[in-house]
Amino acid sequence: MQLLSEQEIERRKDREELMKLGINPYPAEEFPINVTSEDIHRNYENRKLDYKDIKIAGRLMSRRIMGSASFGEIQDASGRLQFYIRRDDICPGEDKTLYNSVFKKLLGIGDFLGLKGYIFTTQTGEISLHVTELTVLSKSVKPLPVVKRDEEGNVHDGFTDPEMRYRQRYVDLTVNPEVRKTFVTRSKIITQMRRYFDDHGWLEVETPILQAVHGGAAARPFDTHHNTLDMPLFLRIANELYLKRLIVGGFDGVYEFGKMFRNEGMDRTHNPEFTSMEIYVAYKDYIWMMKMVEQLIEKVTQEIHGKTKITVGKNEIEFAGPYRRLTMYDSIKEYAGIDVSKMDEEGLRKVCAELGIEVDA
Repeated sequence: MQLLSEQEIERRKDREELMKLGINPYPAEEFPINVTSEDIHRNYENRKLDYKDIKIAGRLMSRRIMGSASFGEIQDASGRLQFYIRRDDICPGEDKTLYNSVFKKLLGIGDFLGLKGYIFTTQTGEISLHVTELTVLSKSVKPLPVVKRDEEGNVHDGFTDPEMRYRQRYVDLTVNPEVRKTFVTRSKIITQMRRYFDDHGWLEVETPILQAVHGGAAARPFDTHHNTLDMPLFLRIANELYLKRLIVGGFDGVYEFGKMFRNEGMDRTHNPEFTSMEIYVAYKDYIWMMKMVEQLIEKVTQEIHGKTKITVGKNEIEFAGPYRRLTMYDSIKEYAGIDVSKMDEEGLRKVCAELGIEVDA
């Protein structure tokens, strides 16, 4: 039996208190949202939108209680927004329970809230939401990790353990919002690739994931058993052979984004389940494919970043073509300083031994 932490026990007690006050901690009704935090930060200064009737929802990420008024931060899918909440605004009558008991005592970091109000700018220039209505949307019974950042946004204490971040990606996304950019960029890349392929008339297809004979690559498969047919099946290690059959069947171009499964070793860059994109176009050669990939990468980069030269770490990478082309022989000669073009197997093995490269029988 899993033991609850002290915080989890207290949060469950708070949930019970909410229900005693007649507040459903998990209401089924829709909360209408008409703006995101990103929209507000981007457009408030030039007043592109009406900011007098704001409805926003997200997780409570911080709060500063100051008697009958408080500041806090709410985080939605696009970012964070500061809010200002006064007791008399959300509790206009004599009953001040919603502020004194619910907001100040029974709500915690990570709880989902729905806020209504209007946008203003504080004396320090912070764009903020003045709350006029507060709705509890979901009481979180598991506490979020505490993340401490300096003024430049660098994390010094928080959810930083790599293994935990990979195993609990949902927590990572909540407390390390910069991770979301990777998810968003990945989605945009796939969308732009699809658009490029579709504009050229190539067809997106789905090929079998369960296969009677695994092929198209050299890898150890995950195997299973089909009970009705009483036969072994395998999760695909590649979709290559089925895509090629579609070319044989008469399609000029087909592609697929799909999951592959390889029952082998794993590390940070090698997952047993991964996404692959394969494309096959009839009547072309590898020279054409090189040009197509070059154009594809340039177009995708331009569409996502608005430019083709991107800074990665301390390096600037130019994704616009033309790319330099090297043969295998020339690349080995240039980077290893060895000409293997006229070597036989014995010569290759000797070079590998000298370089400490493992070669099997």
